[in-house]
Amino acid sequence: MRIEEGETRSPPVEEDDTSPGVVETRYFRFAERESDRLLLDSGRRFGPVTVAFETYGRLNRDASNAVLVCHALSGDAHAAGYRDRKGNDPGWWNDAIGPGKAFDTDRYFVICSNVIGGCRGTTGPSTIDPETDQAYGLDFPVVTIGDMVEVQKRLLGYLGIEKLLAVAGGSMGGMQAIEWALRYPDASRAHIVIASTARLSPQSIAFNTVGRSAILSDSDFLAGRYYDSTIPYRGLSLARMIGHITYLSDESMETKFGRRLQEGENFSYDFKSEFQVESYLNYQGSKFVERFDANTYLYVTKAMDYFDVARYYGGGSLEKAMERVKSRVLLLSFSSDWLFPTAQSRDVVKALSRLRKDVTWVDIPSSYGHDAFLLEMETESEIIRAFLSATESWEAAP
Repeated sequence: MRIEEGETRSPPVEEDDTSPGVVETRYFRFAERESDRLLLDSGRRFGPVTVAFETYGRLNRDASNAVLVCHALSGDAHAAGYRDRKGNDPGWWNDAIGPGKAFDTDRYFVICSNVIGGCRGTTGPSTIDPETDQAYGLDFPVVTIGDMVEVQKRLLGYLGIEKLLAVAGGSMGGMQAIEWALRYPDASRAHIVIASTARLSPQSIAFNTVGRSAILSDSDFLAGRYYDSTIPYRGLSLARMIGHITYLSDESMETKFGRRLQEGENFSYDFKSEFQVESYLNYQGSKFVERFDANTYLYVTKAMDYFDVARYYGGGSLEKAMERVKSRVLLLSFSSDWLFPTAQSRDVVKALSRLRKDVTWVDIPSSYGHDAFLLEMETESEIIRAFLSATESWEAAP
């Protein structure tokens, strides 16, 4: 397993015999012609776009068994399996995707792509602009969750898939699943929304703002033109540390760290990192900088800030927005998640229930906080397997 969002525990060393095995990241390029440019929610037309994606399992003859998995802020297209050789770099949702798992690759054809604005193979601010031969940097257009879905829709067309069995995702991936249900209500038979929300709360926007401020104020940021210089290590590391705190819970931090010191039993009476929780956050910040782009952090968190389906689809009414839903919907929330708390899932459930939509909701007891969506896979898998199985024979009401 590769845990990406908060990484509250280390992956096991042993290989997973139920993994999809060694997988290859593939690439799809579109919008190379002016007439084919992607129309963004901002009104800007943009292209060309390259999409990094992976697939697991086999597409059946009538292309009816496809499941799109959407990643969270720090994820990418590598959701399952290994790179290059068995045991190397397992996918971020390796516990959920594979033979007999929640997304059973003996039954389903699972797709995962890196979002537009990303830094792991899909076109984003670190990509070379063909018009300038330099990285886009802050010249890259601001994107939305809706724009991410539009790119995924183009990818499905390339793969020959007209209708999905399900769209699933946790955290920001759950936002994409909701967006799919509203933007393309006929494109999938089910949507699985895990530890997510229909609108980013003011508190979450505040945390994102502080994280972006840390990056923007780093002297090495250079207005986003740092690619041929020193990366804004301090700013991005601090942004990750701030975000990482929101993925945990008070209980999980007490259990994992308490007030234990890193070394010895006496205070050092200086400003070095002496508590274990300090060292842990410093480590997570440093590790994140090695694999993520600071500009991408700005763009992806901004996309999350803009996410508010009641405003976009319902004139301010969540219930009005949910009138568009034609699919089955499964929502999973977690009792200790204070980033996207249970109440936010409950709001979506209430709106769907009042409209007599086919909705299932489970609030799972957990002490892991927001990271529970990556760590409570035994419970989640049982629910998801049953939901997908029932969806295969489900017919929408006329």
